[in-house]
Amino acid sequence: MKDFAGKMAVVTGGGTGMGRELVCQLIQAGAHVAMCDVSEANMAQTQKLANVQAEQRLTSHICDVSSQSQLANFRDEVLAQHGVQHINLLFNNAGIGGGGGFVAGDVEEWERTFAVCWYGVYYGCRSFMPALLASTEGHIINTSSVNGFWASVGPGIPHTAYAAAKFAVKGFTEALITDLEVNAPHIKCSVVMPGHIGTSIALNTSKVLGKNEAMDLTPEEVDAVRQQLLSRGMPVGNVPDDHIRQMIKQRGEDFRDKAPTTAASASSIILDGVREQRWRILVGEDAHVLDRIVREAPEEAYGDKMMAKLNSAGHFGVFQPAADKAE
Repeated sequence: MKDFAGKMAVVTGGGTGMGRELVCQLIQAGAHVAMCDVSEANMAQTQKLANVQAEQRLTSHICDVSSQSQLANFRDEVLAQHGVQHINLLFNNAGIGGGGGFVAGDVEEWERTFAVCWYGVYYGCRSFMPALLASTEGHIINTSSVNGFWASVGPGIPHTAYAAAKFAVKGFTEALITDLEVNAPHIKCSVVMPGHIGTSIALNTSKVLGKNEAMDLTPEEVDAVRQQLLSRGMPVGNVPDDHIRQMIKQRGEDFRDKAPTTAASASSIILDGVREQRWRILVGEDAHVLDRIVREAPEEAYGDKMMAKLNSAGHFGVFQPAADKAE
């Protein structure tokens, strides 16, 4: 799909981060857009930032993508409010972090993270497939992660919920390639695997999981964080609670503000990948480096050698933005 002008696009998680930038850039490219999010206030801000022209439509819809019924309602609202029977572009972008480990983690948090990150994609595709089939040209864009091919964020940190969901998204999208070629050749698909992107996912995850934000953590919650940090060799045994709260808050802000790739740049890379009909879109220099290292020695992906390679390469998350690459 070389040109988005006049096309009907759907973006989940359009209230912040890459979703917001995708909405704005699609509007700039001349598309009609429907976005959903769990935050009406965040979508209102996206509406203000998008330069919608008189001949375009941008609609906002409240939807929790982990709910199949809510996604079905979202689809019905989109078709009714835009007066169409089809869509051309489906960006299953909504996601959260967190989830923790399988063995000792909180079951409810694990399942919530998995539901948003995996079922949000699956339900999105299920809900909008009839509308994609009704189009003359369609494209499904599913957001996975570098954690969709490398299930780690470093040694000693269980990360199974998020990584399992992102692996599922990657595998599902790759399997769709043949499925669509056989049954719906006018529809293409792409899996997006971002590295460290400057978004508020680290700050927003606690809200979605129903947990306290950093500065509101109870003494018991702070102590749990302290124990995790101690287990990773950080000398925080005598650090005051408020300092740990501030440390957590600062970490989320740094994730957003000091990322090597901005949300705007990431969205541009994604849309260029769609225009070029690439099924595999790595986003960020760190994603390209990590992909190469894992492919070169997959048996070493989770040991000390892997971390040494990442550190020698600059470690994803501290790269300076390089020329955007395409695969």
